[in-house]
Amino acid sequence: MITTDRAIAAYLGLAIGDALGATVEFMTPREIAAQYRVHDTLRGGGWLHLKPGQVTDDTTMSLALGNAILAQGRVDALAAAQAFDAWMRAKPVDIGNTVRRNLLRFRRTGDPEAPYSDHDAGNGAAMRVLPVALATFGQAEETVRAACRVQAHVTHHSALSDAACECLALMVQDALRGAGKNHLLHQHAHPLVARHPEFGFRAVRQIGNPSGYIVDTIQAVFQSFFDTDDFRTCLIDVVNRGGDADTTGAIAGMLAGALYGMVEMPAAWLKTLDEDIRRSCETQALALLPAG
Repeated sequence: MITTDRAIAAYLGLAIGDALGATVEFMTPREIAAQYRVHDTLRGGGWLHLKPGQVTDDTTMSLALGNAILAQGRVDALAAAQAFDAWMRAKPVDIGNTVRRNLLRFRRTGDPEAPYSDHDAGNGAAMRVLPVALATFGQAEETVRAACRVQAHVTHHSALSDAACECLALMVQDALRGAGKNHLLHQHAHPLVARHPEFGFRAVRQIGNPSGYIVDTIQAVFQSFFDTDDFRTCLIDVVNRGGDADTTGAIAGMLAGALYGMVEMPAAWLKTLDEDIRRSCETQALALLPAG
């Protein structure tokens, strides 16, 4: 089944992009070129001193959210907040400032929805949206959008974050159905920019050293995704831009995996990816997709 294959590829793509990008997170393109020429190997290291194939919060938060969805049978704010809180208590290898702040607020208040703030327009909700895209596959567009906002608002309650999460989830779903890149560009990326011109990515210079700001992240991911023609080239292009490279890698990997499927997945990257993470991604991708 094309949908099943691409769902698994999307989840593995997220994890691979995370592991690949983590090595060069917070580096500039010039620093990456000086040290590696081209960074194209799951070699670990980086500021987190990771093992080859080890992932960061992008993947582990996604898996935590997916488990909460499976346990509840739906995307539920309280269940997501509790899952993220348990994840944080387990001392993950990395955690974003906005995520930490709003999860600590949840511990104090019990309220799973963070207050609205334009300052919380980071990429921490977008990086973990894949389980929502899979769980709501086949449902009405507004249902998908609402579910994206439910999980996002636990830590990132911002209009720009919401818009990015919804766009990415709908892009993944159309890719799972077999849609091509031009469809994703004209039906999703361009409408996102029309509604929120900040996300414009065509008429701007190549985004290098993208920050954790969701606009920088989406611009870098879209430039790499739409200007390359295979999974491997897409991921190498985006992570060698440096900056928040584990997250740009994870989001680009999610999209590219959904578009290209398992046939495009480099065997060397799959072999190096942490075995437990690989198994969890494959299992959860299948479990989250609606039956039939």
